[in-house]
Amino acid sequence: MIKAELEALRQAVKIVAGADLQAVDLEQSGTVISLDSGIAVIRGLMALKNLELVEFPGGTMGMAYNLDRDVTGVILLGDYDHINSGDRVKRTGQVVEVPVSLEFIGRVITPLGIPIDGSTSVVAEESWPIERESPPIMNRDPVTRPLQTGIKVIDAVVPVGRGQRELIVGDRQTGKTAIAVDTIINQKHENVICIYCAIGQQVESVAKTVAVLRDHGAMEYTVVVVAGAEDAPGVPYIAPYAATSLGEYYMSLGRDVLIVYDDLTRHARAYRQLSLLLERPPGREAYPGDIFYIHSRLLERATQLRESLGGGSLTALPIIETQAENLSAYIPTNLISITDGQIYLSPKLFQRGSLPAVQIGTSVSRVGGQTQLPAYRDITSALKLTYSQFEELEIFASFGTRLDEGTRKILDRGQRIREILGQAQYSPMPVAEQIGVLLAVTSGVLDVVPLADITQAEEAVRRVVRGDERFAETILAGNRLGKQEKESFLGQVRLVLQSEWGETNE
Repeated sequence: MIKAELEALRQAVKIVAGADLQAVDLEQSGTVISLDSGIAVIRGLMALKNLELVEFPGGTMGMAYNLDRDVTGVILLGDYDHINSGDRVKRTGQVVEVPVSLEFIGRVITPLGIPIDGSTSVVAEESWPIERESPPIMNRDPVTRPLQTGIKVIDAVVPVGRGQRELIVGDRQTGKTAIAVDTIINQKHENVICIYCAIGQQVESVAKTVAVLRDHGAMEYTVVVVAGAEDAPGVPYIAPYAATSLGEYYMSLGRDVLIVYDDLTRHARAYRQLSLLLERPPGREAYPGDIFYIHSRLLERATQLRESLGGGSLTALPIIETQAENLSAYIPTNLISITDGQIYLSPKLFQRGSLPAVQIGTSVSRVGGQTQLPAYRDITSALKLTYSQFEELEIFASFGTRLDEGTRKILDRGQRIREILGQAQYSPMPVAEQIGVLLAVTSGVLDVVPLADITQAEEAVRRVVRGDERFAETILAGNRLGKQEKESFLGQVRLVLQSEWGETNE
């Protein structure tokens, strides 16, 4: 009996020793030992790799993030109410991926590529990892093409180029999302695919944004990626990476892509929550030490690819929320140092009714100026100088000091420039009309118009631009406006304004 059992054991050993172990399907599993606030700690799965997906009961997926000696910390990426201590967990051998497809355009999806707009499902062409290396420097081209936002103050003073990373920063309720949405709306005829990534927002807020995009026909070229405030903290954390992988897929097809991260403040907070739950050591403002790296590796993926690689581009507009105008806080300073410039929205300007509330002195674009149309550059230098002089003199004049005639003229013109730079929400302005209006105000043609009538005068100038095809063609062709063309255009504007407000400045 014993001899027979030993012989059977010997034969079994021979079979195993001669088998191809690579072909054997071994399902590795572990056990949940604790669960709290979107984090599961599991024992077992000793061969688990960093960022590998694991599967929990009910199909809920998790991402391995803390590989300790005896246990593994896993970030849950779905509903975990049904998961309990003692449940079995198994490896998948895959990293977190997002399905990519042109069919996602016009849809509202989760960071895992699941449609949540109630429409039909999407058959993905392929899946891309959410964490990908940024394109090497040899695969990149300089940023030379403009991405028009349709907002006068941005296109003129802090222009954005295709492939650039421009930060939108400001306190709560100062119009940061409004600028991003207006920029998306303005891409309607620009052949740009837009991705709006909502991170940690309430469902009602995202629904309003989607409704606005749909009302303006922008959902025809936009994908909305939603990680709601009610989701587990792991979902907002992976959302921007998943949205960027989707954008990189479109860029690889030679398309120009605009991606809005709204906002990375919530993303940083979600990562801080995850890190504290995983018992990682806290640093400044309780953020972990690698908080800079999680944003730098995200935004480094925005670029302009070489023509030999399709010539596509990925433009990033990350949004950051400040508190009490504190630009020197940890996360804002990180993002300012990572990006190519920032658009700063001032709560003081917002409260005064100057919308969009872009503070020109603090806003900067380190790359976009090279992409501006030549006609813009001829005007904006005078615009910046006049406006900066006005701001300094306005503070001086507030003390009630008597002013000479030259100072009063600078103040009057500055007030008109401020009114002209104001713009209603969801009403982007074409490039030629922007340049026509800015040329009129900087040349002094609008000085005769009462301040209360500037909006009407602006509309009159826009009508002149729409009626002068040669003026618009010169601008859109990338040519400078000659002295004769400027005088011809300003002459038409003077005639129109003269009939309504009397003599204009020559």
